[in-house]
Amino acid sequence: MNTQNTTTFKEQLLAQRASLLEQRNNLRGGDVGRAQASAEHFERVQDSDAQVNTARDLEFALDEHETTELNLVEAALARIEAGTYGQCIDCGIQIPAARLHAAPEAMRCIACQEKVE
Repeated sequence: MNTQNTTTFKEQLLAQRASLLEQRNNLRGGDVGRAQASAEHFERVQDSDAQVNTARDLEFALDEHETTELNLVEAALARIEAGTYGQCIDCGIQIPAARLHAAPEAMRCIACQEKVE
């Protein structure tokens, strides 16, 4: 992949990372972890235990999703720095640009991703 394309994807990934960090901070109310924010939020709730547990499970699931997405973006940025961005981590073929435009954090070609899933 040439430097021009890599620069475009790097900018896209940096914007995605900034957006994820902003979203996480807004949902948490700052830099505290979701577990801490959840504990503070639910310690004063008068809802039933089932409602509290369901809401807490949802918050933990959201935190896990955000963390996974952020880790994928960070890994893609590291591959750019290493000069391996755009190559499938499993088979080594070039990932089509259309796939990278749709999902710049993609680390596998479609065939290898389907095997993983």
